[in-house]
Amino acid sequence: MQAAHGNLLTELPADGSTEVFELLHQRAGLKIERIVSNGQASPPGFWYDNPQEEWVLLLSGSAGLTLEGQAGEHVMQPGAWLHIPPHCRHRIEWTDAAQPTIWLAIHHA
Repeated sequence: MQAAHGNLLTELPADGSTEVFELLHQRAGLKIERIVSNGQASPPGFWYDNPQEEWVLLLSGSAGLTLEGQAGEHVMQPGAWLHIPPHCRHRIEWTDAAQPTIWLAIHHA
């Protein structure tokens, strides 16, 4: 197996019109990805409902997330992380439109 390396804060997508999900590593029961957002948000009425646990770390930019059944919005700044249990419905209310919002997301069983 070859070693892999990179920098999560460089080689950002040139076109910020869409949110970009980049798979960094995957194996049975585990997926690690970099997500780059540029002002994107969940569509009205849309909720993520993932079957796996998700742990996200915000590396740059800012974002607001809502978790179903919890009061208030989670405002995330660089360094903030959030653990989302399986089937915990959640949505992205907003991401920073002035700079890239870079996430590290770890999905695991």
